[in-house]
Amino acid sequence: MQGNRHVPLPAPLGDAFTVRSGIAFGLARGRMRGPDLEKPFYGVRVREGSFSDDDSDDDNNPYAMQRRARVRRAREFQPRMRGQHFFSHETAASLWGAPLPLERTGDDDHIAGYEELRLHVSTIGTEALQRTSGVTRHRVHAHLAETCRVEGMDIATPTSTWAMLGAHLAISDLVVLGDFLCRVWRPGFGRPPTDREPLTTRVQLEEALRAGRRVGAARLREALTLIREDSWSPRESLVRYHLVSSGLPEPELNIDVYDDDGRFLGCVDMAYRAQKVAVEYHGYLHSATWADDVERVARLRAAGWTVIEVTASTLKDPQRLVDRVAAALRR
Repeated sequence: MQGNRHVPLPAPLGDAFTVRSGIAFGLARGRMRGPDLEKPFYGVRVREGSFSDDDSDDDNNPYAMQRRARVRRAREFQPRMRGQHFFSHETAASLWGAPLPLERTGDDDHIAGYEELRLHVSTIGTEALQRTSGVTRHRVHAHLAETCRVEGMDIATPTSTWAMLGAHLAISDLVVLGDFLCRVWRPGFGRPPTDREPLTTRVQLEEALRAGRRVGAARLREALTLIREDSWSPRESLVRYHLVSSGLPEPELNIDVYDDDGRFLGCVDMAYRAQKVAVEYHGYLHSATWADDVERVARLRAAGWTVIEVTASTLKDPQRLVDRVAAALRR
């Protein structure tokens, strides 16, 4: 009877557990092959539907979908973690909610889905590495890896996560990631109220770079000089990177703009205040506020501002974007 799916699972097992734990609780192996249990990794069982995210409101956003998939896989793998193991690299970044470039597979540029996204698990010291399908394993020195425990999982701190990804990411992506991790949530008329603290600081990132030799150190050093504390979105960070790396002046970020009579016109993503040039990124999340965006841009233009609107399509040709901004600054 213990092989029957109707044998209840002991509550202390949790949503995800190892086969070894199931046996310790008196479950037969047949029970753990039941159709109500998912088998995401060797030796792991997950109660069916435990980590589903079907209530998400951004199912059409591939970046968010990959982030949620990595988080789900980490939660499913957690029962296998022990000792000096911790989630690192892209997995840790997703657990911190941080932006990453889309991961693609195959010759057809296919966007990687849940089962194709590999977990990154690091091991400090000489403890045995995690060796199982779907996991990329790393061995790290203790002085190059700071960890913390969040929601029952050991993960690399935001600072260490950024430093580890120097081996994997381009400079532009390291800037985007660093902007997210270092964002300072300041008060202002157009800013959301919050008491959130930045996940790390540029000083801490610099200290991590000085801690020892890292793969990708040159990229990390260059990215560090371009990280700012007031970028509100990954796409805004990427737009700024393209502008600055092309030699254009650096814009102010997310400033509240007023007309000559002191009336509030709007909060501008990027601004060249002296030339009255604004650069506005309209992305997926802006669809819900499209009407407000149109009105804000109209107010700015009526007050004499040149507004350059950027979309994902624009970013496919960064030089075209740079040329538009450069031309506006010369007027």
